[in-house]
Amino acid sequence: MNRWIDRACRVVEVLIATFLAAMVVLVFGNVVLRYGLNSGITVSEEVSRWLFIWITFLGALVALREHAHLGVDMVVGKLPPLGRKLCLGASHLLMLYILWLLFQGSLAQTRINWDVEAPVTGASMAVVYASGLVFSVLAAALLLIELLRLVTGRLADDQLVAIQESEEAAALAQVLDHERERRA
Repeated sequence: MNRWIDRACRVVEVLIATFLAAMVVLVFGNVVLRYGLNSGITVSEEVSRWLFIWITFLGALVALREHAHLGVDMVVGKLPPLGRKLCLGASHLLMLYILWLLFQGSLAQTRINWDVEAPVTGASMAVVYASGLVFSVLAAALLLIELLRLVTGRLADDQLVAIQESEEAAALAQVLDHERERRA
């Protein structure tokens, strides 16, 4: 299961890179055409905005998988394993509820905007709101899989914190630990 999820995340990362490259080409090309040739790419701004929205949601999905979202774990990190398990389970249940709300809202907006045409491309505006649908479904699947691993006891103690401290906080902790060792 982990291999399949890792491969899917790699596909999402490639998709993000492709979207980012398309954004760069569209925006840079539009700037060069406007200032150099006094023309432009009409759809550039609209498509770039849509790609940015999709990149944001897909990037959040990869970050969720890699536990790369920033947070503070000073309280949870000091709890015994049972306390960390309870906190992780509660946080996953809360995130699943929020994803349910996001899914409902995105679905409603996708339905509302299905027949609404974008001003420049003429494409359905549902494309924008579908990003929330895709994110909420895939993120919920990731959280449910991890919640199942938690309940069945297949998560190690070092996997019980679902966030990542900032790089600065981690570096400071290492400096303080080194200083304590030097004094001892």
